[in-house]
Amino acid sequence: MLISHDDDAKRSLLAQARVIAVVGHSDNPARTSYQIAQYLRRVGYTVYPVNPTVAEIDGQPSYAALKDVPEPVDIVDVFRRSENLPEIVQEAIAVGAKAVWAQLGVYHEEAGKQAAEAGLQVVMDACIKVEHQRLLS
Repeated sequence: MLISHDDDAKRSLLAQARVIAVVGHSDNPARTSYQIAQYLRRVGYTVYPVNPTVAEIDGQPSYAALKDVPEPVDIVDVFRRSENLPEIVQEAIAVGAKAVWAQLGVYHEEAGKQAAEAGLQVVMDACIKVEHQRLLS
């Protein structure tokens, strides 16, 4: 289900989620993906970096793919270009994720439809930190 414009659904998703896999998590503290992942950790989520080019981030292992994350994922938070979203959605479906959240500027209509048809909640072109602060703070 596409919930990008449904505040109640986003609030519920963010309130119930516990595990977030950040696809495209950078090890550079100046990058947005790093800063938002740190925020998500600070507010209580378990965050797993998914980036095949980085071995670890701040002492935590970085995983090459969603299938390598050691526990079930509630939200797949995507910091990759829009053209990468179809592949990431396929991985999210395969691991049984509950939702795909594509960050600001990341949008792919067909990938969104595919995720929704597979039963995932879908947010595209929205910042998870901004929405968390707006809906839950």
